[in-house]
Amino acid sequence: MLLNLLLVLEIIISLALVVVVLLQRSEGGALGMGGSPGGFMTARGAGDLLTRTTWVLGAAFFILALLLTILSGRERGASSVVDRLKVDAIDPTTLNQPAPQPPAGTAQPGAPSAAPAPLQAPTPTVNNPFLGQDAAPAAPAPTPAR
Repeated sequence: MLLNLLLVLEIIISLALVVVVLLQRSEGGALGMGGSPGGFMTARGAGDLLTRTTWVLGAAFFILALLLTILSGRERGASSVVDRLKVDAIDPTTLNQPAPQPPAGTAQPGAPSAAPAPLQAPTPTVNNPFLGQDAAPAAPAPTPAR
């Protein structure tokens, strides 16, 4: 709840900061464009007000960003990946032991009786609609020597 409120406040402050920065008069003459001497207030008073407002909004933006980071880290908790995996509960004597072998006379269902056959890739087909062939087998690939 608090994080959502702070996040909304951060968005509002960032939008206000964008507006205040865009309202400021260009003093550097970037790309040859200088600001006009007349403003909606006196040039000096408007510059001071907008500069102070920019500083206040910028400081509030950075303080809220740090506060959001700290609070979201605390909300997540101090648990690390190791704490979540419960590594301390693992008994080291049970690690790296071979799997128990079934008795000699029993066959497991679904277990292969011999070594599995090597995989064969399917024969590629060529589809050429311009020659009227729907699916002609491609030339057989040479078999590798063993």
